[in-house]
Amino acid sequence: MNRVLDEALIYEILSVVEEIPEGQVATYGQIARLIGRKRNARLVGRVLSMAEFYGSYPCHRVVNHAGRLVPGWSEQKQLLEAEGVAMKNMDHVDIKRHQWSL
Repeated sequence: MNRVLDEALIYEILSVVEEIPEGQVATYGQIARLIGRKRNARLVGRVLSMAEFYGSYPCHRVVNHAGRLVPGWSEQKQLLEAEGVAMKNMDHVDIKRHQWSL
């Protein structure tokens, strides 16, 4: 996996995350498709789990394909709600309403 995960790829993923507008969310798969790696949603998740080592990025705006928040990261919901993102239930964003469309 380390051969796949080089700094150029990390910054490519983070640069896409940086573009997600306030009040919108993107999915791991959506980011993977945008960088030309449509089958690497888990790779995107792995990079985001260590994004703090590369700077400040709005990783709270990334959810899974169903809009589910990251388990165990209670601040994510608070950050999204502060941006006006509506929740479908306790741990899912209303993805139909807030998904980033390019």
